[in-house]
Amino acid sequence: MQVLEMRTVKITGKGQIAIPKEIRSVSGFKEGTKVAILAFKDRIVLQPMRKFSEGMLTAIASEKVLAKDWLSKEDEEAWKYL
Repeated sequence: MQVLEMRTVKITGKGQIAIPKEIRSVSGFKEGTKVAILAFKDRIVLQPMRKFSEGMLTAIASEKVLAKDWLSKEDEEAWKYL
């Protein structure tokens, strides 16, 4: 993967960063854009949501992440006789 632009930023006490204007223009980030934050073992990726389809989000979500929403008592009750 080719690096098009690189800048450094500081993380605030609240865990916030500002994406520099040059990076936003290269990557398609605009005011109001929803951003997917993908956490890998060795990196974090910020991706504008418009680049993901619903199926793609499910494909990249880990079983551990999905289990938080899907493994509830209500789900177990609903599926136990199927």
